[in-house]
Amino acid sequence: MTDHGPAPFPLHLLAPPDPAALPLPHPARPADGVRLLRGAVYAVPDGSRPLTVDLWLPEDAAGPVPVVVFVHGGAWRTGLRDDLGPRFRHWRPGPFARLARAGFAVACPDYRLSGEAPYPAQTDDLAALLAWLRTRAAGLGLDAARPVLWGESAGGHLAALTALTQPAGTVAGCVTWYAPTDLTHLADDLPEGAYDTRDPATFEALLLGGAPAERAGAARDASPVTRVTSQAPPFLLLHGADDVLVPARQSVRLAEALRAAGHHPDLRLVTGGNHLWVGLSDEEVEECYVRTVDFARRCTGAEGV
Repeated sequence: MTDHGPAPFPLHLLAPPDPAALPLPHPARPADGVRLLRGAVYAVPDGSRPLTVDLWLPEDAAGPVPVVVFVHGGAWRTGLRDDLGPRFRHWRPGPFARLARAGFAVACPDYRLSGEAPYPAQTDDLAALLAWLRTRAAGLGLDAARPVLWGESAGGHLAALTALTQPAGTVAGCVTWYAPTDLTHLADDLPEGAYDTRDPATFEALLLGGAPAERAGAARDASPVTRVTSQAPPFLLLHGADDVLVPARQSVRLAEALRAAGHHPDLRLVTGGNHLWVGLSDEEVEECYVRTVDFARRCTGAEGV
């Protein structure tokens, strides 16, 4: 109490705790040589649920380990942060445990879906994740200064956008699997009549907050091809040549933009591959994975991992 009534309530106590100071989850051991911290809170956006990340870590690393950030797909509308797609769900150990065994830390984050917030909330979330990883790097044994970003489908789109909009030199490389890269020309790359840019119910419209034809500026802004500069990191672009959902031309467009800016992206159009690697043999799917791991090794200088 004061002479003038009750003391003002300390409103700062209503603020959420700083994710950088929260205790980390208790580690699980899903495979030999692997620690898993599942569901660490990395951000608490105003008006939204807390955002969490799974961290797959080598058990006995001798020093700070390179980081791969995996961004899940699901048409920006759905998806699970630790799901690489149906062709990998039977792997034992799974793809992220294998990366940890190879000496990488793997961060698999949630991000706000299009039903929760329109673009650019998703890339804002991934930027917050990268900042959180840098803040927690020492305690987790991470070399988080220059991570490799990797995403599949819509997650590849977000990984590419994030890699191209972070400060120069802070992303070591980016891998996209069958990702949309140019929302302004998606209709041109699909069969005639298959896509209506005026339709407010497409996945792209739900991401942008309106039909692409009505949100042309947002569609350009959300297209990785428009974000390429001379400072872009190395890219590995893998896309099924027979993809009927996201045409392979989308990855070609990003490769062309990167080349025009003086880069040498590694573009691989996989013969017989459809979306989610449907149509490929198990051996061909594993080759896509191995190519991705080898690229991460080169980008991070972890050739001996």
